[in-house]
Amino acid sequence: MTDLALGMNLWSQSTSWPAYLDAARRIDRLGYRSLWTVDHLYAPFGDPLQNVFEGYLTLGAWATATTNVDLGLMVGANTFRNPALATKMVTTLDHASGGRAVLGLGGAWFEIEHRAYGLDFGRSMGERLDWLDEAAGAARALLDGEVVTSPAGGRYAFDELVQYPRPLRPRVPIMIGGQGRTKTLRTVARYADIWNATGHPAEVRELDGVLREHCAAVGRDQREIRRTMNLWFVVRDEKRTAERAWAAMMAHNKTDYEASLQPGRLTMGTPEQVAERILEYVDAGFSEILAEMPTPFDIETMERLIGEVKPLVDRG
Repeated sequence: MTDLALGMNLWSQSTSWPAYLDAARRIDRLGYRSLWTVDHLYAPFGDPLQNVFEGYLTLGAWATATTNVDLGLMVGANTFRNPALATKMVTTLDHASGGRAVLGLGGAWFEIEHRAYGLDFGRSMGERLDWLDEAAGAARALLDGEVVTSPAGGRYAFDELVQYPRPLRPRVPIMIGGQGRTKTLRTVARYADIWNATGHPAEVRELDGVLREHCAAVGRDQREIRRTMNLWFVVRDEKRTAERAWAAMMAHNKTDYEASLQPGRLTMGTPEQVAERILEYVDAGFSEILAEMPTPFDIETMERLIGEVKPLVDRG
């Protein structure tokens, strides 16, 4: 038997605010465990010059519109905000939501938005991942009530920094997204409570082994880290109907349909077909699925994923 945990990650691009807010409320009512939004300033899918809502202000509004779901960014771009400011923001979110905040962090990848906004993108992915590691360590300490002073020569320059109020949640989880074997997974092992991955089942099973090695090297119990998968679904009675629905969503988001057909992320079909795919990830050690959803939001998939697919997965 499996007790599948489900979250929903809503695209912030090419939507209206009323539709965005209504989707958040619906997900909360349906019984999902968590609710996420992407953290971008330009649209990451298709034409970058589409409407996009800012991540933390979105979460703040969702905090007062929902009552049950955990709330976080999938994942927060570390390059957008000083990590001390991010911990202050997520603490405020934790109070606004009654103790439901998660701090999502990632190294960032979308260069065009950094260039347009004048944000430092760093010299390389490796440098950004070094910044992420330093940021995650400072964030963990600040969220735990410690006083933080940065070491000389680092990216940040905190000077006996301590933050009040403390979060309501005894331990605000840090989620780190990414698959980098050398740096990202080491940072997950050191600081994360949740790891978010993408990829084929065999690939993420192998990456999980790399994470376990990093945990052993830093003296961390690997069982303390939740493994989550970021996947795309369309649930319909027939696969061809699901394909038509996905094509319409991609057209709405000005995204090439063929390019969106990523077999390591996208599954379209009947509840039985979707459950079979999820069970492959469960067998690889990932029993928490975070379903990413484009606009316009697919209410049928929202409802059937938790109402029909989850029971099939739980029965195995």
